[in-house]
Amino acid sequence: MKRIGLLSDTHSFLDPLVFKHFKECDEIWHAGDIGDIEVYDQLKAFKPIKAVYGNIDGAVIRRECPLHQRFMCEEVDVWITHIGGYPKRYSPSIKESIKKNPPKLFISGHSHILKVMYDKELSLLHMNPGAVGKHGFHQVKTLLRFTIDGKDIKDLEVIELGDR
Repeated sequence: MKRIGLLSDTHSFLDPLVFKHFKECDEIWHAGDIGDIEVYDQLKAFKPIKAVYGNIDGAVIRRECPLHQRFMCEEVDVWITHIGGYPKRYSPSIKESIKKNPPKLFISGHSHILKVMYDKELSLLHMNPGAVGKHGFHQVKTLLRFTIDGKDIKDLEVIELGDR
């Protein structure tokens, strides 16, 4: 069983409340637009991290983080990318790949819109944790926390950190 803390779009700002809310997590997953390598390094020093780079991330972060992360967590096939879209509106860059070989859990960021929805056509769960940074049009900083237990994704929590 693994407890996951999921965030995205920090844009070089790491709210100290992230550490409080992810204290009991086993891993942190970041869905891109980290912004500054110091944010990545602080998260990495705190917990094991899986992260992807986003469209605002420069060469330093791109050397540390890939564009896509596809891996197994327990018995769940996970795919994380920054610009991925969501069910019925997947990004053109991944549309064919996701249809040919869908994961069980598809995570993206970029939109700054917190969204969790099930794709019946592809039998996958999509998560976008919204944005936890200060930049963007979102009004409230958000994170997700959940558990992967074998093949089950459960105990999903939406955490609001207050106004940006």
